[in-house]
This record gives sequence, structure tokens and C-alpha cells, in this order.
Amino acid sequence: MNTIAYYILTAIIACFLGILIGYIFRKKTAEAKIASAEEEAVKLLEEAKRNAESRKKEAILEAKEESHRIRLEGEREIRDRRNELQRFERRLLQKEENLDKKSDSIERKEESLQKFEAELNTQKNSIAETLQQQMSELERISNLSFDQAREILLARVQDEIKHETAMMIKEYETQAKEEAVKKAREIISMAIQRCAADHVAETTVSVVALPNDEMKGRIIGREGRNIRTLETLTGIDLIIDDTPEAVILSGFDPIRREIARNALEKLILDGRIHPARIEEMVEKSQKEIEQKIREEGEQATFETGVNGLHPELVKLLGRLKYRTSYGQSVLKHSIEVAHLAKIMAAEIGADVVLAKRAGLLHDIGKAVDHEVEGPHVAIGAELAKKYKESPEVIHAIAAHHGDEPFQSVEAVLVAAADAISAARPGARRETLEAYIKRLEKLEEIANEFEGVEKSFAIQAGREIRIIVKPDKIDDASSVSMARDIVKKIEENLEYPGQIKVVVVRETRAVDYAK
Repeated sequence: MNTIAYYILTAIIACFLGILIGYIFRKKTAEAKIASAEEEAVKLLEEAKRNAESRKKEAILEAKEESHRIRLEGEREIRDRRNELQRFERRLLQKEENLDKKSDSIERKEESLQKFEAELNTQKNSIAETLQQQMSELERISNLSFDQAREILLARVQDEIKHETAMMIKEYETQAKEEAVKKAREIISMAIQRCAADHVAETTVSVVALPNDEMKGRIIGREGRNIRTLETLTGIDLIIDDTPEAVILSGFDPIRREIARNALEKLILDGRIHPARIEEMVEKSQKEIEQKIREEGEQATFETGVNGLHPELVKLLGRLKYRTSYGQSVLKHSIEVAHLAKIMAAEIGADVVLAKRAGLLHDIGKAVDHEVEGPHVAIGAELAKKYKESPEVIHAIAAHHGDEPFQSVEAVLVAAADAISAARPGARRETLEAYIKRLEKLEEIANEFEGVEKSFAIQAGREIRIIVKPDKIDDASSVSMARDIVKKIEENLEYPGQIKVVVVRETRAVDYAK
């Protein structure tokens, strides 16, 4: 027990001594570090003081240099200002000297002017006396007073001015006409280009295809009763000839012909062909065509933008789809005239709504001209009046063929649009024989002139080109020849639109390099 107690006591003492020794060692180490840090701080402080002193000296030096530089710049600027002031003073002195010289010169001129005015007054008095003497002498010689002579002179001058004024007015009128023709051509050509209407050519016959030739016998019926019933109900002739698998419907009334074609197609499709069925199909086709006529009229008003038409006028417009003029569909023609009149009215500032309305209705009389006596122009005007159209529209319809004098710009535009639509290439057809004769006559007229070598009618007879002999026809004569040919064509030919005459003369310049 004593031994254990001894060891424990020894261990405690050893621990205490170790702690004491460690404490003493750490203290000395800390004191050494503190001393070292204090020495370092002192060194850094001294170094900072030295740096501050050096920077202070550098700043003072830079400030001195900047001050010196500023002083030098100020002295230089003051010197430049002084030199500029000196130059300005010299210029002022020079200007003062110049002003003094000019003042002296002006004074001298004033003196000379005063002398000149005095001399001028003297001469004026002398001239006045001389003029008075001359006037007196002239009055004595001519036996006329001054007032009488002045009246005679003024009368002559007035006559000359009137003549010159008349010449100027004539020149301006000619120029205005040329400008008006040029402008009109531009407007018409632009309207034609902007109006893209199609042309539908109709004929007086319709062809109905048959599924086979046996169907012809069924259409004819026993003892021809079927074909007679169909012809009686529709008023159209059925031509059943040797044409394979086809029946031709012939008639001048396009609406009846369309009803017959529609009814016959329905009968062929149905297969039951007998008088009662024919009567039923014809009646059904009539109702369908009437509905189609209304739809076509409404479509025309929609396409042209014409609103507020009477329903009967809309129906009459639809009937124009089945009415042709020289092969041109009158409904398509009326729509095209409405578009052309609208475009031209917009270009010249006229009433666009009135122009297109009158253009659409201008041929409305053709819808019933086979039922009512009289020209279509008068019939159309009466129809427009009957269905409460405006007086302007009625007048445009009545005047579009020149039957009445034009009273509005819109009426003139409708007539011009009607002529343009009818004369456009492809709009209307003519028989081949008449077409060939017109081309031959055109070339014949050109070949009659002396000096013509060849002539060619081109562009469907709307242009003729004439080749002349250059040794017989010069440039001036070619212009005169073109004008003479135009006059002869106008006198001897009837044609739609206009014919362009082109005289071509070849000019050759030949030389040789030696």
C-alpha cells in the first residue's frame, strides 16, 4: 500500500512539474513572438514613414513641375492673345483707312451726280421743247391731233394683239387636244390591262353526248312521239343524224336550247324516256335554269360591286348569260364594261359607282329585245326607268351608242368602255370568209400606193406593215404615205377598234476603209 501510494504521489508530482515546465516554455515562446512582432511593427512603421516621406517629396516635385507647366502655358496663351489683338488692331486701322477713302470717293461721286443731274435737267427741258416742236410739226403734216393719232395706234396694236392672242389660243387648244388624246390613250390602255375579263363564245347549236347509238332510237320513240314532244315543249330542233353517239340541238333562243339540253341529259341519265317523263324533265329543267339565271345575275352584281338593283333587273342580267353578240357573251361583256368604266372613272375623278352601275346595265335591253319591239338601247332605257334607276344611269344606257348627245362624263366612259370591250382581240368573232376578205382588202389598199414593195396584215388585221422602196420613198414621204393609207382604210373598210399602219423604210449607209 505504501508503495502504491508512493507511485501515485510520484506521478502527481511529475504531472505537476510537466505542466509547470510547459507553461513556462509557452510563456517564453509567446514573449519571444510578441517581441519579434513588435520589432517587425517598428520596422514596418519606419519603412512606411520613409515611403511617405519619399512620396511627399515626389508629390511636391510633381506639383512644382505642374505649376511651372501651367505658368508656361498661361504665358504662351497671353502672348498669343496679345498677338491676335495686335493683328485685329491692324485690321481695324486698315478698314478705317479704307472707309475714309470710300467716303472721299462717295463725296466726289455725289458732286459729279449733282452736276450730271443739272445737265440732265437741262437736256430734259431741251428734249421736251424739241418733242413739243416735233409733235406740232407732225400734227401739222398729218392733219391729226395727238389724241387721234394715239387712237389709231392703239387700234392697230389692239388688232395685232387680238391676232397673236388667237394664234396662241389655237396653239394651246391644239396642244391641249394632243395632251388629252395622249392621256385618254394612257387611261384606256391602263384600264384594258387592269381588267382581266374572259371572253365566252357561244353558238346556235348544242351537242349532247350519248352513251351509245341505241339511245337515239329511244329518244325518237315509237313513231317519233318522244322527239316531237321534246321539240314541242322546248321549241328546239333535235338533229339526230349520222353523228355517232351525239345529238345536236339547234335553235336561236339560247335559254330554250339550254333547257332542252339539260332535260335531254337528265332523260338519258334516267333512262325512262316517254312523253310524260319528258314533260316532267322539261319542267324541272325550266325551274333549274330560272334559278341559275337568278344566281348568274346575283354573281354579276357581286363581281362588279353594284348594290341595290331591283330583283327583276338582276334576273334580266342573268338572262344575258344566254344572249350573245357576235359570239361574245353579253353578260361577260357587261361585266367587263362595268370594270373598264369604273377604272377609267377612278383615273379621271368621275363618279365610280355611277360609271360601273351604268356599265353593268348598258345592254340590259338585249335580255328582252327578242320579245319587245325596238332597239335594245331604247328597251334598256325603258327598263331602267321602269325599275326606278337614276336619271344618270338611264341617260348612260340611252346614249352608249350615240343615239343621244352625252350629258355626263360617266355616259362617255360607258360608251368608251363598250367600244373597248367589243374591239378587244378575241372578244367577238367573225366568219372566216369575212376575216380573210378584210385582210386581203387591207393589203390591197396598201399595195395601191406607188413605191410600196410589200405589205403584211398582222395581229388579226389590227396592224398592217408596209415595206417601201427606199430609192423612191424618202422619210418625209413615208410619213405622208402612212397618213394617206389611214384615210383610205377609214373610207373603205369597216372594222372594230383601230388598225395600226406602220411604214418601214430601210436606210443603208455604206463606206469602205482603205
